Amino acid sequence: MKYNGKFNIGIFLGKILADALKDKFNEWEFDYIVPVPLHHLKRAERGYNQSDFIARGIKSIIKISINAKILIRTRFTESQTNLNMQERNENMKNAFSVKRKKLLKGKTILLIDDVITTGATISECGRILLENGAVKVYAASVAIAD
Repeated sequence: MKYNGKFNIGIFLGKILADALKDKFNEWEFDYIVPVPLHHLKRAERGYNQSDFIARGIKSIIKISINAKILIRTRFTESQTNLNMQERNENMKNAFSVKRKKLLKGKTILLIDDVITTGATISECGRILLENGAVKVYAASVAIAD
């Protein structure tokens, strides 16, 4: 899905995730689904953001708005695949910012990524969202790697 142009698999996986966690999602009562953003250069290189497609699959089941413009990646980061936990945390530090702060005030967010390994990306995104007005941030992904 991520590297072979099979982005529509993301929609399928998002639907499976939403079906599996529908009760939990309803309990969380979030206002927006926010996919973890790619840096604009990486998005141009790949042609798509896989987390956007996962979010679309989720939205098709639970009917909550996606807001892919709140959170932006401000710094190009190297791939996390060959980094240890400490290097991943350092790589993600200050890599994101909020573009539309007033849309976050008092909101509960469902943050979506394709894979969570150490949690460095999700943690940094969550921190930025909370520091800029979100009251709660929940995270979900279609895979957990070790």
